[in-house]
Amino acid sequence: MGILLPDVPEEYGGGGGTFAHEAVVLEELAQAGVHFGCSVQSVVAHYVLAYGNEEQKRNWLPRMARGELVGAIAMSEPGAGSDLPGIRATARRDGDDYVINGSKTFVTNGWHAGLICLAVKTDTGVPGARGMSLIVVETKDLPGYHVGQPLEKVGMHTQDTCELFFDDVRAPASNLLGPAEGKGFSQMVEQLPYERLTVGVSAVATMEHAVAITTEYVRRRMAFGQPLLDFQNTRFTLAECKTEARIGRIFLDHCIERYIAGQLDEITSAMAKYWLTECECRIVDECLQLHGGYGYMAEYPIARMWTDSRVHRIYAGTNEILKELIGWSL
Repeated sequence: MGILLPDVPEEYGGGGGTFAHEAVVLEELAQAGVHFGCSVQSVVAHYVLAYGNEEQKRNWLPRMARGELVGAIAMSEPGAGSDLPGIRATARRDGDDYVINGSKTFVTNGWHAGLICLAVKTDTGVPGARGMSLIVVETKDLPGYHVGQPLEKVGMHTQDTCELFFDDVRAPASNLLGPAEGKGFSQMVEQLPYERLTVGVSAVATMEHAVAITTEYVRRRMAFGQPLLDFQNTRFTLAECKTEARIGRIFLDHCIERYIAGQLDEITSAMAKYWLTECECRIVDECLQLHGGYGYMAEYPIARMWTDSRVHRIYAGTNEILKELIGWSL
C-alpha cells in the first residue's frame, strides 16, 4: 500500500517523508488495534540507513519498503533484556564470514523475518559493551538458523514474537553495520530515541482512543435509570483521563518536533517513553473499569487495548531502566 518506511528517502524506496509521516501511520494502526510490526520494520530500516554503506542501503531498504523483506531486531536474550552489555551471542570472524552462535528471545517479527539486525559479541576478550557489534543477517535458506514457535503472550496476539537460534550460522563479513567492530552498543544507544518515540506515538493514540470509545459507551450504558455519564464519578474519571491524554499529546508533539530537527536527546526520549506508557496503562485501566463487566470481555476493544498496552512499559527499555537513565542525568 506504500505506507512502509514513510520516513526513509525515496532514493532507497521509502516514502521520502519525516517522522511526522511515520507517526500518522503508527497512530492510525494503534487506534485500529492493529499490531503487525510496522514500527519494527522502520526501526530496522533506520539502523541500515544510519550505519549501512551505500551498497547495504540499496540492497536492503527498497526490498523492506516493498514488504519483500520483513525486518526484525534481535537484542534480548534469555539472560539479558534491558541489560544489553550482558548479551552472550557471539560472532567470530572466519575469513570473509562471521560465524554466529547463540540465541535471542522476544523477537518481534521473528517468525516472518527475512532480515535481522543482530546484536552480538565480536570481541569476547573485552568486558561489557565494548565488544558488541551489529550484523545484518538475511535468513532465507540459511543453514544453522532456526526459529522457535511463536511465544504465547498476554496481549498482541496477532504479532508474532519468537525465539531465534544460531548454530554456526555464517553471514558475510560485509554485513557488519558501521565502519568497524565494537560500535554496536553506541549505535543502539543512538537509535533508541527513534524506537522509544514510536512507542510514545502508539501510547498517546491508544489513550486518546480509549477515552473516546469509553465516553461513547457511558453515554449509552444505563444504570439505575440514567446514563453512566450522568454520574459524577464517571465524569470526573473521564475528565482526568482526557486531561492527561491532552498533556501527553502536547509532550509527544514537542518530542516529534525536536526529533525532526535533530535535537531529541536520549534523556528526553526516555522521559517520553516512560511517562507516556505509564499514563497509557493507567488511562486504559480506568476506561476498562467504566465498562464494568463488559470491559473484561475480549470482544470489547477496551479489553484488547488493556492487554496490548501493558507491554509498552517493558519493551524498548523497561520503564525502571529509563528512570535510572533519567536519574543518572541529574
